[in-house]
Amino acid sequence: MTQALADEILLDLIHAEIVAYANGSPSDGEEKKDTDYSKIELMGFSCGYRIIERSTKDGARFKDELDTMKFICTELWAAIYKKPIDNLRTNYQGTYLLQDNSFRFLNKMSNGSQYLESAGKYVVFTCGLLRGALSNLGINAIVSMEINTMPVVKFHIQVSQPQN
Repeated sequence: MTQALADEILLDLIHAEIVAYANGSPSDGEEKKDTDYSKIELMGFSCGYRIIERSTKDGARFKDELDTMKFICTELWAAIYKKPIDNLRTNYQGTYLLQDNSFRFLNKMSNGSQYLESAGKYVVFTCGLLRGALSNLGINAIVSMEINTMPVVKFHIQVSQPQN
């Protein structure tokens, strides 16, 4: 078994455990679910922060915010999900839309709408990962997700402008 395949399997397994942690018990209620999602997002933040630390240590700094986003969409995404992001859009005012048309953790789920409500728990870790990577690169941002049809995920990134 090659190292890359082993890494992919390990990522799938750890992600499955994270989602199982988020599920909790059925009697926990909505407040507990929100708390668990926050913890998972924080786990993703920590991973993204550390991954970007290693992957950019020898490279040159980025010239601007858009250049940083392009790096996230190509290099970082390919390193983690084995393919670049499918679409990057921006309004050039601090709002970015990253679209993955076959998000890795939703690919094995049905394309029907019956799992659409629970799909968010498979994506919240990646929201944190993006936020952590951007934070390490000096960009404070809010990352949210949108899932209308599976396995397509749109990540909305709103960059916070620094206070003067």
